[in-house]
Amino acid sequence: MTHPHQRLLIIDFGSQVTQLIARRLRELNVYCEIHPFNRVDEAFLKAFAPQAVILSGGPASVYAEGAPMPPAGVFDLGVPILGICYGQQVMMHCLGGKVEGGHGTAEFGRAFVTPTAAQLSILDGWFTSGDEQVWMSHGDHVSKLAPGFEVYGTSPNAPFAITADMSRHFYAVQFHPEVHHTPKGAKLYENFVRLAGFTGDWTMAGYREQAIATIREQVGDKQVICALSGGVDSSVTAILIHEAIGAQLTCVFVDHGLLRKNEAEQVVAMFRENYNLNLIHADESALFLGALEGVSDPEVKRKTIGRLFIDVFQKYANQIEGAEFLAQGTLYPDVIESVSFSGGPSVTIKSHHNVGGLPEKMGLKLVEPLRELFKDEVRALGRELGLPASFIGRHPFPGPGLAIRCPGEITAEKLAILREADAVYIDQIRKHGLYDQIWQAFAAILPMKTVGVMGDGRTYDYAVALRAVTSVDGMTADTYPFTHDFMGETMTRIINEVKGVNRVFYDLTSKPPGTIELE
Repeated sequence: MTHPHQRLLIIDFGSQVTQLIARRLRELNVYCEIHPFNRVDEAFLKAFAPQAVILSGGPASVYAEGAPMPPAGVFDLGVPILGICYGQQVMMHCLGGKVEGGHGTAEFGRAFVTPTAAQLSILDGWFTSGDEQVWMSHGDHVSKLAPGFEVYGTSPNAPFAITADMSRHFYAVQFHPEVHHTPKGAKLYENFVRLAGFTGDWTMAGYREQAIATIREQVGDKQVICALSGGVDSSVTAILIHEAIGAQLTCVFVDHGLLRKNEAEQVVAMFRENYNLNLIHADESALFLGALEGVSDPEVKRKTIGRLFIDVFQKYANQIEGAEFLAQGTLYPDVIESVSFSGGPSVTIKSHHNVGGLPEKMGLKLVEPLRELFKDEVRALGRELGLPASFIGRHPFPGPGLAIRCPGEITAEKLAILREADAVYIDQIRKHGLYDQIWQAFAAILPMKTVGVMGDGRTYDYAVALRAVTSVDGMTADTYPFTHDFMGETMTRIINEVKGVNRVFYDLTSKPPGTIELE
């Protein structure tokens, strides 16, 4: 999507947290894009015309053979540049300084930076009460500054922790301001974009208008099909496209019988009644559950569900005459991961997939109006489009649905128990006002029965596990610290209200999001 916004370029050298740089800038209403170093040449720089550049961190050594380097022309653009970690080292290396290997000066984790006597505008708000905590992650270190640079902050193992060449507006830091372990990192980015002249012209209200115009131009008078799951991404995609082209959009809601309690009815009611969308409710639960009968291997489950989803979607989509476009809720992190080089630079945590290669199979062109947005921006756009707050804030729900919250064989009985237990759990969380504090919470039914006593009788029923995690940036997750009273009340309710359960566990493991689900 072309747009008139002020643009900042992030050149990616492979850091796992490069996406966080972009998110911090988007939070400041600054439009930025991440591009791998080997895709940025002189022609790209000219076409992109950035108002400022950030060089990301990365795992390489600048003096290693084949080390990633920025195009030489980046330093001749005449715009402010900020180097982060490897970005600092590559700046020094390219501009006449020197970088050396560890020699006992490697740092991984928290460190404290001490200011030098000189003041630096990019550090406004820093060092107001002594040293500042930062997050270091480097093996090499700068041993000699490039000409024109001075030191503005030091740490025990990084004598050039903060450096700058004021005349050229080049800034370089050895730490990672984008992570939450650098408490004033956001302030540093705010200062940098202010110095670079950004006015904060990137808003979801503006994006909505621009996206609608782009969709109309792309689609013309043709028909568009959208796979609507009921999740935030596909829902915002559908409503945005509907606002642009109205009845030219048809949504197909594939109901695989693995949704939460009353979820299918809620999705259909919301989109048919509130938004008057053309919606096909493809209830194929018998087909999916029949194919999953006797299957316990989690990967076979996923592949079976994925294959059937494609077949079902294609069957219903073929009924829509004149369809030339397929709408997808692809987000910017998916785009970044799919264009990264040699399996990176950012080592992929979650692989990206579109709807099973459907565009190619059906000869359709893609409409992806969210492909420039992060998840929090999609939620903001949803609010801009009038989606209910309760819907916008919904916890993530996996494509294969309850299949991966039901380890072992899937049966109608186990799914019914799981739906009820999950509904009670979420009801408890909402009643106690905790839902919005939690990134994701769910129940899972374990592949075993246990002996218990209820009243004076012996029971032989299923055990249920509960999980709830928090996540600040979507990259790591911690267990939510429920009180003992809450857990006692919740477990009692599940055992009393859900027939078929006689034992409840709370899972205390912390996970990366890619492994939060059980299977």
